Parts: sequence; C-alpha cells; structure tokens
Amino acid sequence: MSQSSRPVSHVITPEPVVEGAGVHLRRSVGTRRLDHFESVKPADYEAGFPYHPHRGIETVTVVRKGEVKHSDSLGHKGSIGAGDIQWMTSGSGILHEEMPQVRAEGIAGLQIWLNLPARDKMGRPKYRDLQSDRLAETKTEDGASIRVIAGEAQGGKFAGPVEGLAVAPKFIDVTLPPGATFREEVPRGHTAFAYVDHGDVHFGAEKKTAHAPSLVIFGEGDVVEASAGAAGGRFLLAAARPLNEPIARYGPFVMNTRAEIEQTLEDLRSGRFARTEPRDE
Repeated sequence: MSQSSRPVSHVITPEPVVEGAGVHLRRSVGTRRLDHFESVKPADYEAGFPYHPHRGIETVTVVRKGEVKHSDSLGHKGSIGAGDIQWMTSGSGILHEEMPQVRAEGIAGLQIWLNLPARDKMGRPKYRDLQSDRLAETKTEDGASIRVIAGEAQGGKFAGPVEGLAVAPKFIDVTLPPGATFREEVPRGHTAFAYVDHGDVHFGAEKKTAHAPSLVIFGEGDVVEASAGAAGGRFLLAAARPLNEPIARYGPFVMNTRAEIEQTLEDLRSGRFARTEPRDE
C-alpha cells in the first residue's frame, strides 16, 4: 500500500504577546501552546521569567542563539545556550525561573508546552538538560540536516536521547539548505505540526508555502514532506499520540478537572505546592 503525504490543514501566524516580567514573544494559538522568542534588543527580553509555578505539563525549550539561565525550587541550576534543549517535566509542581542573558547576539528560541497523561500529572518533577553535543546533526540522503530530540527518524536509523515518554513523541529539528527535501513517517492517528522559524518551507504534496514565523498543522496521512524555499528554511517537527483526556487549564496549570485546578490553587496558597525531596541528578 502506498503512503500518503499529510496535507497542510492550517498555517497559523503567531501573535505578539508579552509574558513573564516583560518578555516579547510570538505565540501560536489553535493548538498546544508554542512560544517563539527572538530579539537583539535587551529591553525585549532581559526582564525574563522570574519564579513561577507549573503543574501537569512538560516544557520543551530549544535555544537557537544566546543563553538562558534557570533555577528551580528543587535546587536545580544551570544554563542552556545555542543548540541546547531543556525538557522539563513539572509533574506535581515546580517553581522555576528562566532568565535570558544580555549578549551581543541577543536571544532566540522556542518553547512548547506538552500535556501529561492523567497518571503522570502528579509524578515527580525532573529535567533533561540536553547539551548540543548530545544532539549531533546528521545529513539525510535528500540534503536535509536533522537533529533528533525524541523518538526515531528516517525509518529507525536515528533516535533521540529523550526516552520513556507516554505519548510516543517524535521531535526533529530540521534545517533545509536550498534544494533540499525532507520526508518523515508519522503514524496515522498521531497529531503532527511544524514550526517554521527561519526562511520558507513548502509542505505536503500541494507544496503549501510557510514563511517564518508560522505554525503548520497537518491533516491525516502517513508521511510529512517538506522542501526548501529559494533561500532555505528551518523548522521543528513535532508529532505525538493524542491523549484523548479531558483538559482543565488555568494559567501555568494543566489538569483534567476543574476540581484539580482548585486543589492546585489551594496547594499554592498553603505552601504545599512544590515537592521537597532531593532533585534528580
């Protein structure tokens, strides 16, 4: 049976928003939350994201340029720079801060929020800090350069370092030089999208053009296909099995019921929100 190319169902232009203590972002709406931060003006980002809570989600932060320092309520401290990725599982609750550093090149990157299954929402918080040397760039036969973050790519030839996730995600960072193409299998029934943050990329059999910055939502099919625009392009491909669970969201908390949100707010007010056991190393 021949494989069908996933068609483009929507191309969403991110909306400008201000978050944290005054950071200017582009936010994509209409799907799970995805923030794109990019500026060379310190006033747009230096105030950062002071201590704030999360429960029930994972955040995936991809740094394109610059540096972000972070710390949390479990004593974890560090920084991620160009090419690095942080995969944080908030689980039952964590307070953390993310502070972009003022540097000549400014700051650029992406952050995606991923919902956790109900059984994992109150699990132990943890981090996966992935330095760029753990995400080696590989060139495909079609000229694309890829970094696999989670799941497998190119028919199982490559696998990402993030493992053991409930929704079988596929996260691939793709750079397309002029003339390059990209083709990746995505299981039927899985949700799939691409965020283009540089250049122009043509997607699907219809070669629908997405200009950076834009979020591309795919319909059903077997493979995601992409080709570079005249000057090349770059995008993050994300796909995962849908949870098909009820969602109750309030700000930085994503749970399954309104009662769980109310309990989260009570835990925050009473000081029972963040766990205090030793952090993972």
